[in-house]
Amino acid sequence: MASADSADCLPVFDLTSVVGKAPDEYDAQDEELCRGIAECLHKTGCLIVRDPRVPNYMNEHFLDLLERYFEQPADRKMADCRPALDYQVGVTPCGTEVPRCLVDPQLQDQLRRLQPPNRPTLPTGADLKWRYFWRVGPRPPATAFPELNAEPVVPTGFPDWAPTMDAWGSALLGAAQAVAGLLGRGLGLPERQLQDVMSHGPHLLAPTASDLDCNGRLGAVLAGYHYDLNLLTVHGRSRFPGLFVWLRDGRRVPVRIPEGCLLMQAGKQLEWLTAGHIMAGFHEVVVVEPTLAAVERARAAGRSTWRISSTVFTHAASDTLLAPLGPFATAPGAAAYPPTRAGEQVQRELEAICLRKQENHAPPSAAAAAASGTAAPSPSAKGGSMSNSGSAGSGSSSGLGSGLGGVAAGLGGSSATGVAIGGR
Repeated sequence: MASADSADCLPVFDLTSVVGKAPDEYDAQDEELCRGIAECLHKTGCLIVRDPRVPNYMNEHFLDLLERYFEQPADRKMADCRPALDYQVGVTPCGTEVPRCLVDPQLQDQLRRLQPPNRPTLPTGADLKWRYFWRVGPRPPATAFPELNAEPVVPTGFPDWAPTMDAWGSALLGAAQAVAGLLGRGLGLPERQLQDVMSHGPHLLAPTASDLDCNGRLGAVLAGYHYDLNLLTVHGRSRFPGLFVWLRDGRRVPVRIPEGCLLMQAGKQLEWLTAGHIMAGFHEVVVVEPTLAAVERARAAGRSTWRISSTVFTHAASDTLLAPLGPFATAPGAAAYPPTRAGEQVQRELEAICLRKQENHAPPSAAAAAASGTAAPSPSAKGGSMSNSGSAGSGSSSGLGSGLGGVAAGLGGSSATGVAIGGR
């Protein structure tokens, strides 16, 4: 019997009844929707949402565009890379991002506590997948974090790039903002409080791209076990399966997004704002048998075998103070989430996964570091090198391999040698 997937484990929350309504117009069914969303995120960290304003054809156009872009030679894509901006706009090449589970002892302890059927596939080095960050929505007129709010990078030779990316990114962001409003109401927070936190945030349309011709090996980890650092992550449908999420009870569940729906998952910022009442969810992308079957179908039809994720990261505004809201400020464990500017929280997370290099920035003041209380581990790892084929070295020569070896031994499990993962 096939194991249950996300569509079996999670209810679908249909937003149709609340679209176009002011909160003071909600009826009893709408109020139940708000409470249900809050309860589901608390219990599982995930949601499946149907928003009638998000048409499937826009996702298809987006996937077509990104497949064309990533099929270009690596050197042409590298013209769109902005490492001085912490890769927060433009392309991030393979071999750059280091998975958080390799450098975070607390996360490694969490892995050891998972039951064997629910343990992730472990990586040994820097990330094999590419990524493109495209800003969505307005940015603040002034900010202390300009690198997190930079102008977008438009690749040459793609006249339909900006309108396609803007349309799809705005649709996903709109769905997330609607859910944030319903969630806030379900949690008993003041009207629009969560949406106001998101206003002028550094929201990103953030597709990943994995070349399944090069890296389509059974068990290959395309994006490893990690949480997202932002507020809410929105996943549209990909053309290739392999995404797994962890529910709060520790179950590892393959994702199946019903047609016309979106998967949303809580990020670290939402955990911060609720003092852990809603915990950041974990996920990974692994090549499994259904992935390989989809690759064969794509080859037979003459279609691309690049796996594109349809992802938006929604954020708290960079200059906003992250702190537990409303009743969560006095909840047990609230002290673990000290007042911290969202931009500082993001910077520390980026440092931990090697997307932000200290040599590119002035070090933060001791006062700022003390105020944030969110110092991340200092990874000794460096990303593997990139080749024109879109693959990367294992990156284990700089300490990643030995670090993971201890984790794998402690888990009694296997690691995907030479296969890297992502953590952003």
